[in-house]
Amino acid sequence: MFKEFREFAMRGNVVDMAVGIIIGAAFGTIVQSLVKDVIMPPIGLALGNVDFSNLFSVLKEGVPPGPYAALVEAQEAGAVTINYGAFINTIITFLIVAFAVFLLIRSINNMKKKEEEAPAAPPEPSKEETLLTEIRDLLKQK
Repeated sequence: MFKEFREFAMRGNVVDMAVGIIIGAAFGTIVQSLVKDVIMPPIGLALGNVDFSNLFSVLKEGVPPGPYAALVEAQEAGAVTINYGAFINTIITFLIVAFAVFLLIRSINNMKKKEEEAPAAPPEPSKEETLLTEIRDLLKQK
């Protein structure tokens, strides 16, 4: 059973998939940082110093009761919150990842089309065809 599992795990497809998942997770982290640290601060500044990660709605007050200046304060007080700012950040992150995947798939499809469009070299004639061609040419000469 261990041998079968090892053979399964070492197949090319499984290894390729594992590499893809690892790179995808790293890419997701980079995109999250891009959204959180680069894209959202200027958008928040343009909208009047809004920090999207701190946009929340309190459903149930914690101890001590609010108002809470930041989401961290509400969470430390044990308040029940809807964190719609974090949801907005997650949606923007998803859109960036989806667009990057779209560009990747699009470029792969374009490369496949170019490979298909390239004319294939005509196959070399077989030995029989070459021999028959020589015989034909000799008969024409006589």
